[in-house]
Amino acid sequence: MRFALMIEAQQGLSYADQLALVRRAEAAGFEAFFRSDHYSSFPGPANAPTTDAWSVLAGLARETERITLGALVSPVTFRHPGAFVKVVTTVDEMSGGRIEVGVGAGWNEADHLPLGLAFPDITKRADLLEDQLAILHGLWTEPDGWSFDGHQVRVVDGFLRPKPVDAPGRPRVANGAVRPRIIVGGEGSPRAFRMAARYADEFNLSSSSPDRAFEKYAALDAACVAAGRDPSTLTHSAMIGTMLGTDERDVARRRALLHKALGVGEAGASDWYEGRKSRWILGTPDEARAIIHRFADAGVERIMLQDFLPWDLEMVDLMGAELIGKV
Repeated sequence: MRFALMIEAQQGLSYADQLALVRRAEAAGFEAFFRSDHYSSFPGPANAPTTDAWSVLAGLARETERITLGALVSPVTFRHPGAFVKVVTTVDEMSGGRIEVGVGAGWNEADHLPLGLAFPDITKRADLLEDQLAILHGLWTEPDGWSFDGHQVRVVDGFLRPKPVDAPGRPRVANGAVRPRIIVGGEGSPRAFRMAARYADEFNLSSSSPDRAFEKYAALDAACVAAGRDPSTLTHSAMIGTMLGTDERDVARRRALLHKALGVGEAGASDWYEGRKSRWILGTPDEARAIIHRFADAGVERIMLQDFLPWDLEMVDLMGAELIGKV
């Protein structure tokens, strides 16, 4: 199993907080570090500070050495697709080719309206996402002069400099052009599967138990077959809430902190926690490895460990020591 660390930066994390986390993740052996891309603050206080994902990633790109970086996922509603490809390619150059690109249609109206950002209906957002995926491929890998007429976006005589970094292991097309890996994420709608089959290198499933993941991946594989693609070429990954303790006492301590961070009231805390045991990675290292094996059996190839206790750097160390290379 491959592991990335994933944080919800809108919990009020400063740039310094995120830098401390990514450095700890790099030292702990995580292959990648992903942060959310939200402007509203949740879970917890609604007025906590939030930072722009790609501005932060640009800084982290210069202050790390080996770890892959990305956003999981960037809503297409935040940045025009043409501007987005420019931003991502710039950060990719700053990182030396360590960027992966997670994109989605966006779902949270509260990220948009307070900043004057449009939040159209899901059909229009999905149309725009499909345009964005086509533009990422086109401007990264097609010859200069490439043109595109999409649902909402038109490209005339496309031209992009710099191009993505030619780093080992990156997707390479027939003309020799390389690009960052593209991740499409969500809960697995039919249209998302079709877009992933056509454009993505990885599909990241959220909010799923192992049983549900097995069913969703079967549908994803069917979408690949329908598109004429070998399903094994599309990585199956999952974003999974994670809380780990060294022993039962440590688990109980972190469990109380998790309830507080997520605003879980004392009255319903037990039901809340028990209800997530089937789809989160919770407990001691042995318990964590057991649930990870269930996800692996369901077809998960990479897990984004979703950390809701981001100031607890010792838990990052524990996850690295007890999970990486041991499942």
